[in-house]
Amino acid sequence: MTQSRSAWGWGLASIDAAGNVLDVWYPKLTLGEAPAAKPNHGFGNLVHEGEDLRGVRRMPVFTVSRLDDPVVDAPDAYLRLHLLSMRLAKPNTLNLDGIFGALNNVVWTNYGPFAVDDFAQRRLAVMQGNAGAGMPGMRAEVNVLAIDKFPRMLDYVVPTGVRIGDGDRVRLGAYLSEGTTVMHAGFVNFNAGTLGTCMIEGRVSQGVVVGDGSDVGGGASIMGTLSGGGKLRNSIGEHSLLGANAGIGISLGDNCVVEAGLYVTAGTKIEVWDKEKAAAGVALDVVKGADLSGKNNILFIRNSLTGAIQARPRKTGIALNDALHKN
Repeated sequence: MTQSRSAWGWGLASIDAAGNVLDVWYPKLTLGEAPAAKPNHGFGNLVHEGEDLRGVRRMPVFTVSRLDDPVVDAPDAYLRLHLLSMRLAKPNTLNLDGIFGALNNVVWTNYGPFAVDDFAQRRLAVMQGNAGAGMPGMRAEVNVLAIDKFPRMLDYVVPTGVRIGDGDRVRLGAYLSEGTTVMHAGFVNFNAGTLGTCMIEGRVSQGVVVGDGSDVGGGASIMGTLSGGGKLRNSIGEHSLLGANAGIGISLGDNCVVEAGLYVTAGTKIEVWDKEKAAAGVALDVVKGADLSGKNNILFIRNSLTGAIQARPRKTGIALNDALHKN
């Protein structure tokens, strides 16, 4: 019987008045079996056994995660998300079954996580408490950043060698390799990311990976698996370009380009370019997008005269601007 892969570490958990775990921060994680004797957690005075004005306690939790088994609870879910953003595990290599059921919906604010159910009263208590601490008559605003199960990555993990224009657009559990630039309109979901130097100006959905030297253009999108519940995971190979406002529901291989504004799905009818057939006026072969999924050296364009989508051969890949990716 093969032994399940493991990871372990101490986390600092935020726990609401009902005992629900709102989040867990792991400053460090270790792959492998946990030691028999637990090391010191090292959180010191960050631990608060009593509730603060948010109704939240901050408690240390020692978590051991069996990475090939389904997610068992919120600390386990947060550990796996941290592993991805810490680059200790690549996308699609961890079992994330059950993660949505394990995570709670949380009100994410500039004061940290709040429970949803009693948020209005807790918000009032924080604002009154801050005003009474030295600024009477002034509102100490509690700004709501999001209501979601997944927080921003940068509040938990700050990877080296990357640029991120807007921290709200990269979720915890994103995997960003060194040399990656995520521009202000780019988005990277959990269990998705880049496997080398990349430019991300569009949307990288859950389960999607982008290869070294590739560019996801502004407004472009790559179909993920969450909304449709499917199992197919699309990807982009190395030195490929998904043009501005383009999209794919198939995988791109290496050295591929999808022209701006073109969306190619598995069912899209595509003419396969053949110079001799075109010159002779012979009809080109027509295939579905799925038949070209993952294949290398293809330029996907729309013929501006006929409106047909065509796949043409391409010999070389794109080259990114090195100066933009020396992060």
